[in-house]
Amino acid sequence: MRDWLPESHPVWLVIEAVGQLDTTAFHARRKTGGAGAAGYDPDMLVTLLIWAYANEVTSSRRIERLCGQDVAFRVICGGNLPDHATVARFRKDFGEAVPGLFAEVLGLCARLGMGKVGVVALDGTKIAANASKAASRTEERLRKMAEEAAAAHAAADAEEDALFGDGRGDDDPGGPGTRAVRVAAALASARAERETREAEERAKAEEQVRAAQGGARVKGRPAAGAEVELARLRLERQRAAALARCEGYAAAVAAGRRPRGSRPVPPDEHSWVRRAQARLDKALAARAAREAGQARGQEEAQPLRRNVTDPDSRLMPVRGGGFIQGYNAQNVTTGDGLIIATRLTQDTTDAPWYQPMIADAVAAAAAMAAARGGQGDSGGAPVGLVLADAGYLSHANLTCPGPDRLIATGKHRDLEKAARASDGDSPPGDEPGSAITAMAACLATPDGITAYRQRGHIAETPHGNIKHNLGFRQLSMRGHRKASAEWTFIVTVHNLTRAITSGHLTRQALAGLAT
Repeated sequence: MRDWLPESHPVWLVIEAVGQLDTTAFHARRKTGGAGAAGYDPDMLVTLLIWAYANEVTSSRRIERLCGQDVAFRVICGGNLPDHATVARFRKDFGEAVPGLFAEVLGLCARLGMGKVGVVALDGTKIAANASKAASRTEERLRKMAEEAAAAHAAADAEEDALFGDGRGDDDPGGPGTRAVRVAAALASARAERETREAEERAKAEEQVRAAQGGARVKGRPAAGAEVELARLRLERQRAAALARCEGYAAAVAAGRRPRGSRPVPPDEHSWVRRAQARLDKALAARAAREAGQARGQEEAQPLRRNVTDPDSRLMPVRGGGFIQGYNAQNVTTGDGLIIATRLTQDTTDAPWYQPMIADAVAAAAAMAAARGGQGDSGGAPVGLVLADAGYLSHANLTCPGPDRLIATGKHRDLEKAARASDGDSPPGDEPGSAITAMAACLATPDGITAYRQRGHIAETPHGNIKHNLGFRQLSMRGHRKASAEWTFIVTVHNLTRAITSGHLTRQALAGLAT
């Protein structure tokens, strides 16, 4: 078959590279006995999917067609052409094996001399789900849809029982892929998140009230349920302060001293007390309106929404405005373009994922060093410096254990302006001496801003390669578990193609590893 394609064609590199990987997890699922033909070689199917994704092909039917038309695809199959159902089933069931494949490819790249972890960058990118955002529904609408589906099923079951009897066992509402089951899953997800939010809000409200009762000033927005109590405590403090001023003035007059300042007004007429009373009245009115709305069954101002096609996906804000129905992929990238840690998350924000992702990156760096066996310039080197944009900025992320880090405290243009000015001013609204102030000061130094300038190239180039060069803008699999496996697979494809295009993965290099 080597007569079909020149020796320099990259498909040979992909075939030989997969041959050096441990694909035991894929082989464990292969059919080897029983009735029917033996299953297809898992190594061939893995190579086929890698080559397909690397060439912007994700449709199983198109993969089947190319296996009979395209020379590179035919070389991979070796004349044993799988149909689209085989490809789809293999991809649907490879979720548990893909993380191992990702680690194997990282180990291969490490042995080839890749994986410069002295400076790494963490960044998130939104990836569209295999679902339309028009299929998103509020919790109330999902509840009505579930009730309608249950009623329709009950009516159909009663009609069939009248025709055929009730002993047929045909009252199953449907398998896991039916719309009724997806609606139920979306409703359960919305309820679970609402309950989690309410629990977190109650805990925050209790903490704020305790702090206010202890005399501390509560900063930020009052938690739901705490507005009235906080306003009442504020009113009591202001009234007590005004009363103390009146009593102090009266005591000074009674003692024959001339009090400083003018005679204080009665406590209830003091402007601070009136403002505190107005705030309490507003909080009471808001609570009454909220309770009345709940009693009438009205939805909240920003109700939770879930997608009935892929209940695990979320509405994700994207740059430039608007939303997509999708997921938020988190990636840690090395200086030479390898993604060494990746997760597909359901969060619209990035900050909660800084610490888990850096922990994954540190573990991956250690595994790559072990695979390298001390070879190369950076054998055994730990992660040196982490670069991240302002989406990861928080006091916890700045102060947690781990590698050194530079996390932006604002937009890049503002950082550049601050670095040019180097006036050392604190960011607006921040307290002097805080971790955020210290980070802003560090980024204003020549060394800090020079190091941070690497972030854009390191972090965003892989995303551009995946979305523009590999053409992967939308997931094919539905559900968080399957979608995560597919995203990890495309990241694995990126790493393998990066090794080829950078010149590290060659036939000579593979031959050297095999000896």
